[in-house]
Amino acid sequence: MGKLWVGPPWEEPPVGLAVIVIDPGRAFGTGAHPTSRLCLELLQELEPASLLDVGCGSGVLAIAAARLGFEPVMGIDLDEAAVEATRANAEVNAVMLSVRLGDALVDELPATDVVVANVTLDVVEHLALRVEAERLVTSGYLERDEPRPRGWRRAERRTAGGWAADLLVRSGL
Repeated sequence: MGKLWVGPPWEEPPVGLAVIVIDPGRAFGTGAHPTSRLCLELLQELEPASLLDVGCGSGVLAIAAARLGFEPVMGIDLDEAAVEATRANAEVNAVMLSVRLGDALVDELPATDVVVANVTLDVVEHLALRVEAERLVTSGYLERDEPRPRGWRRAERRTAGGWAADLLVRSGL
């Protein structure tokens, strides 16, 4: 995955890459799924800025963003176990991020430069209408699916194993 190695604490990382150790606990996400890997690829191409990870799960994407120089990095998830896992994994990886329990489709969200959301297609399309960001990295859906939220255009698409991730930018940027 470019400059990053993401894996569980029981695996030995290769030499020369930034290491992100993820213990998913009861939360979703080890970083091994194609949707996570595709999001990580897209994040590595962006200029670091403020970032919100929606549906942060175990914190893989938020922690990777912090390692890549994004700041501040924030996470939100509906699941208390996910919030706990993200906090624990951030501590293990010695990165600063804030994470909170909440519903990104209802609760107020902070304005950031980048939002990353590895969630379902319908959540991506609703979320895009709510976020105050210039760029949106999305995944969690199949290659045949294409988010088309109003006010956004696709700048890049990556696919792997039948899954897709997109970099969306505000129309007019």
